[in-house]
Amino acid sequence: MAKVVLDAGHGGVEPGAVHEGRQEKDDTLRLTLAVGEILEDNGVEVVYTRTEDVYDTPLQKAQIANAEGGDFFVSFHRNSSPEANQYSGVESLVYDLSGEKVALAEAINEELAEVGFRDLGVKERPDLIVLKRTQMPAVLVEVGFLNTDADNQLFDGQFAAIAEAIAGGILSTLESGGYPGGDYDSGANGGSTPKLYRVQTGAYRNRSYAEDLLYRLQQQNYPAFLLYDDGLYKVQVGAFAQLDNAVKMEAALRRAGYSTFITTEAKIE
Repeated sequence: MAKVVLDAGHGGVEPGAVHEGRQEKDDTLRLTLAVGEILEDNGVEVVYTRTEDVYDTPLQKAQIANAEGGDFFVSFHRNSSPEANQYSGVESLVYDLSGEKVALAEAINEELAEVGFRDLGVKERPDLIVLKRTQMPAVLVEVGFLNTDADNQLFDGQFAAIAEAIAGGILSTLESGGYPGGDYDSGANGGSTPKLYRVQTGAYRNRSYAEDLLYRLQQQNYPAFLLYDDGLYKVQVGAFAQLDNAVKMEAALRRAGYSTFITTEAKIE
């Protein structure tokens, strides 16, 4: 089963952004719980860094996530600008522009743009502790500006759709990344046997070469693994129930400079 850690930004003595009595910590908690409920209804195990109005440091939140070993970490925030109604839109922050965290951030932004937010893009923020110290792909989502009237009207008026959009972005990324809990095809005996597509990035007779490639992919947060088959050490990424998702992963890997092809057979070592 896939596991996602959800973090409601700020809390307790740290309200976050404040505008005309509205506090960021309240919006983030409400949204986090709504997204988590949708994920749980879709078979994802959800861990919350907080479910009440309490404060933990960003490092403590990262430590909670690391102790739970989630597949993704998503932190919810509301943005703020120096002047009211100065800016509008959503943006997602990541430690660097590589790996599955970028795919997750882009998926969430795209879904929120469908709801009506302006997509301000995905940006690097290596200085943020919850992105720097988490040991899994991590995204911080700024869901509109707290001091922009249009964004608040959208946040309140389309709240359910916003929660569905964010959950949809997380679910689609989990599936496209081949994380546990995906769809399965019916087997020849009527049972539930996985027919999975994998993206192969290399095959070597020398194991150390394969391990070097594996390490590089994993450092970029790709769900890569090593297997031995027909005298070769093969490096593959993901295990996809649907071919379309494998094609998306292959395209992402090629954009990152890897040589790839899609396969359906593997004997995992």
